[in-house]
Amino acid sequence: MRETTSDRSSPDERPGRASGEAASKEEADVIVVGAGPAGSSAAFHLASAGVDVVLLEKSHFPREKVCGDGLTPRAVHQLIRMGIDINSPGWMRSRGMRWVAGNHRVHIDWPGLGRYPDFGLSRSRYDFDDILARNAVAAGARLRSGVKVTRPVTDRAGRITGVIGVSAASGGEQPALYRAPVVIAADGASARLALAMGLERDRKRQIATAARRYYRSAERSQEEYLELWADLRFPGSDRYLPGYGWIFPMGDGRVNVGLGALPHRRYGKADLRAALTQWLARTPEAWGLRDENADGPVRSAALPLGFNRHPLYSRGLILVGDSGGMISPWNGEGIGQAMEAGEVAAESAALALALPQGPRRERVLRHYPVEMNRRWGRYYRLGNAAADLVFSRSGFQPVLNRYVMGSPLVLRTLARLLANLTDEPSQDMIDHLLNTVVRLVPSPRTVRR
Repeated sequence: MRETTSDRSSPDERPGRASGEAASKEEADVIVVGAGPAGSSAAFHLASAGVDVVLLEKSHFPREKVCGDGLTPRAVHQLIRMGIDINSPGWMRSRGMRWVAGNHRVHIDWPGLGRYPDFGLSRSRYDFDDILARNAVAAGARLRSGVKVTRPVTDRAGRITGVIGVSAASGGEQPALYRAPVVIAADGASARLALAMGLERDRKRQIATAARRYYRSAERSQEEYLELWADLRFPGSDRYLPGYGWIFPMGDGRVNVGLGALPHRRYGKADLRAALTQWLARTPEAWGLRDENADGPVRSAALPLGFNRHPLYSRGLILVGDSGGMISPWNGEGIGQAMEAGEVAAESAALALALPQGPRRERVLRHYPVEMNRRWGRYYRLGNAAADLVFSRSGFQPVLNRYVMGSPLVLRTLARLLANLTDEPSQDMIDHLLNTVVRLVPSPRTVRR
């Protein structure tokens, strides 16, 4: 799907913001900034629909990324939709979750729903993102690695018409212009492109923090369950940490170990590295979760939760993944959400580009945040409330008390709520209960600009 040159070039472009500064030009129907799960998903679905798309990534693959590396069935569903071969070497399947709270340990299998697979996966982000990016390229996307986007290009009305990027190969001295009528921002939690377009984050929404490290652990690397610990505490204190720890098997002799936490409403942020050290000292020596078995340093990252940036579409710019604050406030999961949002953004852009430039196209693009709100708005609003009123004050430990941990039905219900695993229409009593609860939550207002 290619547009005419006249459709892309506007006489209203701001002087000095386009070709006068650029050493080279590249045009497309859509520019995607960032080749993480959100950006590569968007690029794949766009290219599959016949849209000419350029995917810009500041790094070179493979590359490290701070993440738990665990994928729920919802994320696996998106991989299958993208045609990723999840049976090839390197993918580690999970049967469900093991929750640990005090002296209680329970196993919860992933539900057998018709909508999602009944298994999860683990895969290091070191090559996970590379797989997704190569999949987008195979579909027809043009990947430009080592290109750092420095700023948007806008017309006099403030609408984005492209971006300026610099290549590491040129030492950052030769900027290039990438022009398109639609730009998708998938540049992560920093959201530099959104900020440059004046899209600030909602200060009322909290930002969690995560820290993780790999350990060599032959005993734990082949586990069938993703292990979650809810009884972590502030370093040197009896106060519960407002978050949880994880041990995710990688299947290659290693485990991904980390923890994520909200700022405590009263005590503020915890020292996650100290909390990680304090927690791992409690684990059995045989697991090997000690410094001498570490495979790399402790790395940390911010987790923007629950739609913390608005609007998700404005003046030709679509926000997906962490750039739009799409990490689940219920459990800190972001990969599945990023890929799903990338697909929705691609569908909106493809439909819009089938129309001539003007109000009709704009109407379709403005439907993107409406659709995202329809999918997750109520669920995220309920999760934001739970994070504010419960998790950020006392963590998960009070929720996973001995009564809850002793009830298989309550545990299955809570697990499906936290992982957003329900079917529609409802297939069982748990589906019916959770779908009813979410429907009773008032829908958030869609912010437009």
